[in-house]
Amino acid sequence: MGLPNQRSDQKIDTLVDLFSASVASEKRDLLNYKRDGAWRQISARSLAEHVRAVSMGLYALGVRAGERVGLLSENRPEWTIADLGVLNCGAADVPIYATHAVKQVAYILGDAGLEVLFISSQAQYERVLEALNSAPKLRTIIAFDPIKADDERIISFDELLRRGRAADEAEPCVYETLRRGVRPGDLATLIYTSGTTGEPKGVMLTHRNLVSNVLDSSHALPLQEGDAVLSFLPLSHVFERMVFYLYLCHRVTIYYAEGIEAVAQNLAEVRPHFMTSVPRMFEKIYAKTIERAEKGGKVKAGIAHWAVGVAKRWAAVENRGGHVGWWLDLKRRLALKLVFSKWRAGLGGRLRYLVSGGAPLPPELAHVFYGAGIPILQGYGLTESSPVIAVNTPEANRLNSVGQPIPNVLVRIAEDGEVLCSGPNVMLGYYNKPEATAEALELDRDGRIWLHTGDVGHVDADGFLFITDRKKDLIKTSGGKYIAPQPIENAIKRSRFVNQVVVIGDHRKFPAALIVPQMEMLENYAALKGIAYTDPAELLTHPKIIDLIERQVDKFTPDLAHFEKVKAVALVGHEFTIEGGELTPTLKVKRRVVEEKYQTLIDRLYAEREERYAMR
Repeated sequence: MGLPNQRSDQKIDTLVDLFSASVASEKRDLLNYKRDGAWRQISARSLAEHVRAVSMGLYALGVRAGERVGLLSENRPEWTIADLGVLNCGAADVPIYATHAVKQVAYILGDAGLEVLFISSQAQYERVLEALNSAPKLRTIIAFDPIKADDERIISFDELLRRGRAADEAEPCVYETLRRGVRPGDLATLIYTSGTTGEPKGVMLTHRNLVSNVLDSSHALPLQEGDAVLSFLPLSHVFERMVFYLYLCHRVTIYYAEGIEAVAQNLAEVRPHFMTSVPRMFEKIYAKTIERAEKGGKVKAGIAHWAVGVAKRWAAVENRGGHVGWWLDLKRRLALKLVFSKWRAGLGGRLRYLVSGGAPLPPELAHVFYGAGIPILQGYGLTESSPVIAVNTPEANRLNSVGQPIPNVLVRIAEDGEVLCSGPNVMLGYYNKPEATAEALELDRDGRIWLHTGDVGHVDADGFLFITDRKKDLIKTSGGKYIAPQPIENAIKRSRFVNQVVVIGDHRKFPAALIVPQMEMLENYAALKGIAYTDPAELLTHPKIIDLIERQVDKFTPDLAHFEKVKAVALVGHEFTIEGGELTPTLKVKRRVVEEKYQTLIDRLYAEREERYAMR
């Protein structure tokens, strides 16, 4: 596969080659960021100059090919410049999530043996100071923003650029020599998995791994030169980072979102043509839209729910290749005009497609957005696969699947249902963890390496991959029955009264659920039914509210086998969050953390409900 505007004689084997192709022609508004309330631009030429200065600055600091440099920052242009600067001097970077707990930061600094670290700000420095002081080898901290501290290790980003330009002037041939020395098999990055279970593992990805994934995924993303894109997922995560490289190659206009809390405002300002996200963001967009309709009165709410129903029915027929019929088509056109045109306007008005990754997309959301004329292309991959394994495309978008494998990537299903993949995107292994590497990578008789993904799934007759759950997430009841929790959770989340849900029940007699409710909906219901309370927290344990949620759970999971049915629920008053430790930076639930954090509540739930539901 090739890239747009790539010359026939131009080889792209490394991320250095990819970067050269991206800045080969001038583009004035390649990178865009907001400062002091105004959007500012960085041109392709300016990006190339800054990357060169960072590379030479690192060289002046003693960083050499093959060494590792840390990067602890929120998304911002300096993140991209530092990343590309590290790669172009032949070193490998180690991105660290800006939301990682101090203990995790300390672990990564020590395990990776980092001597040089980029850091974003005074607040970030102070937050992780304990980790920085415990890092045995850390000798230089490069600060994007000024940091006031009595720490001899700190130099400013501007100082690094100054040293780099001085070194470049003194030895003008070094930069190109460093770049020419980079080989496809060299380590490009060491990415520590966020770890839904156990301690983080450093995934070793080479230039070949990432470049192959960029090239082989490029056909799936409907990007055109001149498009605007909004980037807000953490660049520390391999999904957004790989997509960002694709953005550079397609020479689109890239906007850095100010943060997750500012996405709605940034969407209105940027009016992007394309955006990647995780299912949790789409859930929030959908929930907010329905909530606004509910506040508009019975008529407006009724029209919104009617439109959603039409969208789902139209999507189901259209996606399976059936005949929509004139009546359903007419209703869908009316729904587009009355309701979904406003949805599109709220997302900027120019979105052609959205891409979802990082976690399973609830089927209802896939159908609603597809029917609303805003298709979500769901994909699948892991950090260990650089990351894309499969993805739906505009031409082949099968709802509920994660698409077909991308070119040059093979997928097969093991006897126990686990998804295995092989291709140039598969990692070298886990840093400092030979046993974990041996468990994850399998060499077959033909010399092909297969990655054990840890996910359970199947492939249909047309080659579309369907993921049903994580092997480690499967719940085994005390009766020996296996339950896949994610499909049950996605079904329960269809209720307008449910915000988040985690199904539990490993080694228990039956499954139960911890549910974070939509509190505003509960309060509206309480007012409607005359349920008295003085504090909203009282609703979480009120018998009539518990009865409501249990009926909602039964309503949205009618087709489950008896042993799969959720037979007890407990309501949780606080959202599961990254800061609280219950979610990974890509918003996947850390089941072990949730169960440990709410162990007392879970034990009480089972103790109170076990007798009542034992014969159900």
